[in-house]
Amino acid sequence: MKKIDQNKPITDHRPPTTFYYGKQTIDASDTKRVTKVLTSQLITQGPQAQKFEEALSKHFGAKYASVAANGTASLHLIALGLGWKKDDIIITTPITFLASANCAIYVGAKVEFADIDPKTYTIDPGKLESKLKYYESQNQKVKAVVAVDFAGHPCDWDSLLQLKKKYGFQLVNDFCHALNAEYKNDIQYAIKYADAVNFSFHPVKQITTGEGGAVLTNNSELDKRIKILRTHGMTKDESMLEKNDGPWYYEMHEPGFNYRITDFQCALGINQLKKLNKFVSKRRSIAEYYDKFFADKSGFIIPHVSKKVKHAYHLYPLQIKFDELKINKKEFYFYLKEKGVVFQVHYIPVHLQPYYKKTFGFKSGDFPIAEKFYEREISIPIYPSLTKKDLKFITSAIEKTLEKMK
Repeated sequence: MKKIDQNKPITDHRPPTTFYYGKQTIDASDTKRVTKVLTSQLITQGPQAQKFEEALSKHFGAKYASVAANGTASLHLIALGLGWKKDDIIITTPITFLASANCAIYVGAKVEFADIDPKTYTIDPGKLESKLKYYESQNQKVKAVVAVDFAGHPCDWDSLLQLKKKYGFQLVNDFCHALNAEYKNDIQYAIKYADAVNFSFHPVKQITTGEGGAVLTNNSELDKRIKILRTHGMTKDESMLEKNDGPWYYEMHEPGFNYRITDFQCALGINQLKKLNKFVSKRRSIAEYYDKFFADKSGFIIPHVSKKVKHAYHLYPLQIKFDELKINKKEFYFYLKEKGVVFQVHYIPVHLQPYYKKTFGFKSGDFPIAEKFYEREISIPIYPSLTKKDLKFITSAIEKTLEKMK
């Protein structure tokens, strides 16, 4: 095969169509809904945010919802709302986006990790308990665990809940990948196990608001605090005011942030939520196609799906045994990109980021299952607008590129 300079963009050949790992699905009904709000009097701090919150609460079975600017902002609000503080210990998975760990850093807490289950790629309850026991032996208490339903596969929530009851930590579900996943035949499982459930509505997620996030909880005090903190720490709640000069009057009792989301984004979210069932059904059919194609082929590992879950397939994390095939993953990326298929990798283990190595002393080898997964994983295109013809092209390109590189 022609050698590709990995440090230069490919300029001599551009495929007519490029398939990226994810993209939004927007139709005329979405643009109509957004345009209606954009041409109204209020495009932010209007009624659409509350309507979106009500729709999310109803769909996912929570008492309360608070929408926010993005999923990272909503994680920060969870950290503040749950009272995390300097030197608290927060445990999460190394296979996640940075925000799942960074939210602890924002409040001065200490981040720890527990390795992943080799089949589900979610946090391993056994490895987590080992960490909990270690800190208990050091007379230290773990404040919270942030569990991630990676790629759309729910964690082992029964085991996590048992550990929560045994060790007394707060439990957060970073649910951004798993909208409409099912755990024990329950689409509303997330709020039944976690103190707070985090959402992201980034364009590659199952539904989008462009950028956006949300927190769901059944705790009225947590919800109240999050809503205050997302608006600069301001409140007009008469029960909290030291005085009241009139309808315009507000007070700030602690600093907050501007983590609000606009009304036209919420209008898009409301309309997208109506199509969530259809979107996830299509993702599952795409995953089924990939499963059948790659399952019996040497060198591939398809995503495992546990018996008591129904996967939501935000991602299709395909593993390729690059080490055994003696194929360079970076070279494979560029060859495949030249054919028009662009994968992503989820994720670079968080503990290997320079900040985490320097700040907390993590090093290569600390979480071997996560590191092996990173070496092999590629996230291949999965989104509702892909056709069967597209899937044939994508799978053929992957297979043929690997064959030529052997």
